[in-house]
Amino acid sequence: MFSKETIERFGKLKTPFYYYDLDLLQKTVSSAKKESDKYGFHLHYALKANCNERVLQVIQSLGLGADCVSGNEIKRAVESGFAGSSIVFAGVGKSDDEINYALSQNIFSVNCESIQELQVINELAAKQKKRANIALRLNPNVDAYTHKYITTGLEENKFGINTHEIDSVIELLKTLPNLNLTGLHFHIGSQITDLEPFKKLCIRVNEFVHLFEQKGIKFNHINVGGGLGVNYREPDKQSIPDFASYFAVFNELLESRIKQKIHFELGRALVANCGSLISRILYIKNGVNTNFIILDAGMTELIRPALYQAYHKIENLTSVNNMPAATRYDVVGPICESSDCFGKAINLPESKRGDIVAIRSTGAYGEVMSSAYNLRDKAIAIFDK
Repeated sequence: MFSKETIERFGKLKTPFYYYDLDLLQKTVSSAKKESDKYGFHLHYALKANCNERVLQVIQSLGLGADCVSGNEIKRAVESGFAGSSIVFAGVGKSDDEINYALSQNIFSVNCESIQELQVINELAAKQKKRANIALRLNPNVDAYTHKYITTGLEENKFGINTHEIDSVIELLKTLPNLNLTGLHFHIGSQITDLEPFKKLCIRVNEFVHLFEQKGIKFNHINVGGGLGVNYREPDKQSIPDFASYFAVFNELLESRIKQKIHFELGRALVANCGSLISRILYIKNGVNTNFIILDAGMTELIRPALYQAYHKIENLTSVNNMPAATRYDVVGPICESSDCFGKAINLPESKRGDIVAIRSTGAYGEVMSSAYNLRDKAIAIFDK
């Protein structure tokens, strides 16, 4: 919900822009930290969700580590105060330059996703006269039952080492003296709102740990990734995800060993609901069968609806207090693409040119995925304080 004062402030600003409620961000991250601390779990924030510098400052100040999937994300994490020893580096296609930079920062772990990558890291670590800490990202073949573009834990996905490769990996590691195998890494997907896939993941993790122990290999840490979803349809009803139930699943079902640490990589769940994309209505276009609201924000500011057919709650902030949501609109942007649509057949108050519109829950994968397509100006970020 936005206060009257906040809406009046929006009306005085050039749109579109990203609005971040840093107070809600702090409450959300604190809630996740409180619930994970009950079990001694370690949290890393996934920078791919949002790498805005003010957002990172809040998260770093609350004691989380960083989960990075590029060399530049590692640099941003270091610049934002995250200690190298708290950074994990994942990604199916790490370049030599990125690996070299990660090694130079003495990060906690490079999460390796293929046999060839192990060989490359060993070679690059040898040149730096270092022994690289690595974790093996294994593909657990667990279906997250989410959109196919954000499912990552099936054997048909490009991520991770498959079960049939494990014996080859173990034999290869015996020949790679500059690698220090410290853990296992898993990640089954994103925007998972049913806890059942996480329960299945725990069972698979236990099986993998047993498998390696039978071969005489033990691990200092197990990284179970992230993926916890948020309530896009009613962001005010559940602004903070149910972290208590989420972490309780892993505490109950994971068979962790003495001194073995459990790590998580949460992104969307921490930042999505603290952000909104604020736009202004340019035109109302009445069609034969459809009425259109044409905004000054487009898929260049929020690509998720076009890319994933993702739902985001849309609110007319100008008319919300005095008009019923009685008119049905397709809400679209100005980009020269038919896919530039935020929502179809959306019930809103009768709207007019100049009204301020909020597209909710854009704190994750909004600003960070924006582009300059059509030579659009980059939308700025505005904060609650």
